[in-house]
Amino acid sequence: MKILVAVKRVVDYNVRVRVKADNSGVETQNVKMSMNPFDENAVEAAITLKESGIASEIIAVSIGTAKSQETIRTALAMGADRGIHIEAGEDTEPLAVAKILRALAEKEQPGLVLTGKQAIDDDSNQTAQMLAALLGWAQATFVSDLTIEGESITATREVDGGLEKIALNTPAVVSVDLRLNTPRYASLPNIMKAKKKPMDTMTAEDLGVDTAPRLTTLEVIDPPQRAAGVKVASVAELVEKLKDEAEIL
Repeated sequence: MKILVAVKRVVDYNVRVRVKADNSGVETQNVKMSMNPFDENAVEAAITLKESGIASEIIAVSIGTAKSQETIRTALAMGADRGIHIEAGEDTEPLAVAKILRALAEKEQPGLVLTGKQAIDDDSNQTAQMLAALLGWAQATFVSDLTIEGESITATREVDGGLEKIALNTPAVVSVDLRLNTPRYASLPNIMKAKKKPMDTMTAEDLGVDTAPRLTTLEVIDPPQRAAGVKVASVAELVEKLKDEAEIL
């Protein structure tokens, strides 16, 4: 079975995000970038499936500027077999991403498409669901445990009430949660090998997809700072504070 894994280049999760001076967006210049953490889990899941003999080939796909190739190389160093870079803007919307992935899925004919459940830059949590709808494939989202036997998939997903176990057949779209696994680190020999692995580059137009934005960001601002806490000497004083200031009693 061939597996298509979508990976996104985002601001590293250890970096404190700063809003641009003109409030037009988030500052990304001279900021450390890395693979979206949820996508790392998706890559690890694909590699594990290949090591167990279930997957035959892993294709890492990233949509964005030329710098997105760095993210693909990371996936290749982890264990993916080849990469596909789709040239597009940094702010490509989830629907456009889903349409691009649909075109690639129709071209590559994978048995499984893996994505992270969301990207930490916009937290949209939409691409996998849209992709499944566009393809007409089965889907499992927020997956924290994944088992595949032949064409049957058993997935445990996290829902508000706890855990839900579902069964579906391939081809399918699966978005994964952080609890699914612990992504491996790319070793130096594998990083060097990744430089020789094939990577195709194409544009969204080559796939017949219009990436023109449907949404316009009017303004991005920092959240208001929270007021400092106040220490009280007794429960009685706390109750009075709640009565006078919070007005919840």
